Amino acid sequence: MKNYRRTDPEFTERLEYFTFDEVVNEEGQQLDDVTRHMAIISVLLGCQAIDVFRMELPRALDAGLTPVMAKEIIYQAVDYLGIGRVLPFLDAANEILESRGIKLPLEGQATTTLDNRLEKGIEAQAAIFGEHMKEAWKAGHINRWLAANCFGDYYTRTGLDLKQRELITFCFLFAQGGCEPQLIAHAKGNMNLGNSKNFLLRVISQCLPYIGYPRSLNAVTCVNRAAEE
Repeated sequence: MKNYRRTDPEFTERLEYFTFDEVVNEEGQQLDDVTRHMAIISVLLGCQAIDVFRMELPRALDAGLTPVMAKEIIYQAVDYLGIGRVLPFLDAANEILESRGIKLPLEGQATTTLDNRLEKGIEAQAAIFGEHMKEAWKAGHINRWLAANCFGDYYTRTGLDLKQRELITFCFLFAQGGCEPQLIAHAKGNMNLGNSKNFLLRVISQCLPYIGYPRSLNAVTCVNRAAEE
């Protein structure tokens, strides 16, 4: 572990104060520990911060995030980031979990089969975005894949509930940037499930040290627009 307190003491003093004290304890912007670490893990995937992920995952596990929850976040990230960007995080998580004496593979969480994944995925989409989504899969093969693969393969899994899954998707999107139309849509999906505008703004606040101000401010704009619409 690199000792930045030795090599960069002034920078480290301000970084640690802001990240672990000022942001965490800001009045009106706090989250429970598990939710905060769930969001942070998700944005680290979104912004490709593998080195910080290696430091954060043990903290998250110590704070109450379960190994199953951690794995589910990583699995779902594949649909929003691609396996090309997610595989290093899966490898890192496996190393960290096994180093803590956790036997892999973890208990399975799948609830669909290859035969019913499209049907169940459509149901999940409709539960989040509304009944009009029951026809959206017919718009083309990518829309069909979205329903069957993204929602049928992942959103239907246990380990995280639907509200938590929409939350981590929101985090993947705002952390990687350039996905504002999808971010607005998923901000609406979050609100439909009960993750309020205020809650989403608190999530952005708690993740800001990890992704910076531009993407955080863009996310705030998207949440405000979603709430207006």
